[in-house]
Amino acid sequence: MRVSTLTALVERHGPLAPADLEWLHLLVGDWQVASDLAFADLVLWLPGADGRFTAIAQCRPSTGATVHYDDVVGSTAPEGQSEQLRRALDERRQQRSREPRWFGSYAVREEAVPVVRAGVAFAVIARQTNLGGTRTPSRLELNYVEAADDIFAMIAHGEFPAPDAPTGPRRGAPRVGDGLVRLNSEGEVLYASPNALSCFHRLGALGDLVGRSLVQVTTDLIEQRATVDESMPLVLMGRAPWRTDIEARGVALSLRAVPLTEAGHRVGAVLLCRDVSELRRRERELITKDATIREIHHRVKNNLQTVAALLRLQSRRMTSPEARDALAEAMRRVATIALVHEQLSQTIDETVPFDDLVGRSLRLAADAASAGTHVRTTVAGTFGSIPAEDATALALVLTELVTNAVEHGFAGRESGTVVVDVQRDGDELRIEVTDDGAGLPAGRGAGTGLGTQIVQTLVTNELRGTIEWLDRETGGTTVVVTARLRAQRDAMY
Repeated sequence: MRVSTLTALVERHGPLAPADLEWLHLLVGDWQVASDLAFADLVLWLPGADGRFTAIAQCRPSTGATVHYDDVVGSTAPEGQSEQLRRALDERRQQRSREPRWFGSYAVREEAVPVVRAGVAFAVIARQTNLGGTRTPSRLELNYVEAADDIFAMIAHGEFPAPDAPTGPRRGAPRVGDGLVRLNSEGEVLYASPNALSCFHRLGALGDLVGRSLVQVTTDLIEQRATVDESMPLVLMGRAPWRTDIEARGVALSLRAVPLTEAGHRVGAVLLCRDVSELRRRERELITKDATIREIHHRVKNNLQTVAALLRLQSRRMTSPEARDALAEAMRRVATIALVHEQLSQTIDETVPFDDLVGRSLRLAADAASAGTHVRTTVAGTFGSIPAEDATALALVLTELVTNAVEHGFAGRESGTVVVDVQRDGDELRIEVTDDGAGLPAGRGAGTGLGTQIVQTLVTNELRGTIEWLDRETGGTTVVVTARLRAQRDAMY
């Protein structure tokens, strides 16, 4: 369910049927095109039970001067404007003021457009044009306004927005100022703005486009073996309100069609175009870099697994129990780092889904450290996504703590339990590793072994945190680790 200012205002000032509310969402999501074409501010007014109109959305043009420098959403329409809004709603047709209304030092031309769905008008759009910079309109401006008039007529007849228009705009979606082409019902060009001509000239089209079929022009430019979007012909003829991309000779154009209809019959279309060659080139570079990084992580994982296998072979040749144990510990640490790189090789982000990794690494650590003792490891809480820079250090810390608990806490016992309890608040982590073993040695505390030194160094230097060993009253040991993770730009935990 969408939650927005529009939804909240509708619920507060005038409950609508779900279908009408969804229609308004579609309209507001697509009305920037109409605002830019009309060089006008758009304000969506909703009538309330008391007869007053409340502004529930507004849009400013990017092609001209705005009327409302301050937001009017949530305000009530003044008396002088309410009559025009009411008349548009009751008569279900557009209403234009004969005289402009003055806003301080500049005049504003106002028009009220009913919002219609299924033959019923239930809201009104105020189309307000700032006349402060009025001059003789150019050919481009005349074509813009004519296209805008067609769209507002469709709104008043319940034919805009198009219910089958795609949601979730593609990156690089064109705007009115990027380039505009007006088409007739047969897909022939009636007008092309200078920016639109530049786009198609870069694609390879020669000469003027007016009077030519845009489908034919584009078809001649596309290479025979090139992959073509199936929706491209429909977009180029203005038959469907979709988006498509065209690539030829190293140039990429993003195209969006807005079909124009009258009484349900298509009479033409507005086609917006934008040169997105640089965007597509950067996207391809990012994809290549992501694939390269994943391959590097995969190869590092393979190399680390090879090192672990070599250590395992070497340990079998050792006659000294101390040397064999030392190699086994080194092998376990290398295997833990390999697990981190394995996770990184399976994602496009430089973050590790740590909950998947920690379960595997703790089970491996407990199984390797226990000699005839059945150890159960459980994890309470959620780590979420951990930055790659912190994942290796955190995995090693947890592995060392679990291994230490198993080796020194459960010696001579048949079973034991190790619980890892994690609490995360943004980039702050608090982890408690608790066992029900023998507890800390009297007078020694945590000790000064290699594993303890590794853990203290990683927590202090790499994880920017603290570590503390505590005796449990009921028996066993609790190790409390705090860590401050590196900021994640795009990851969500």
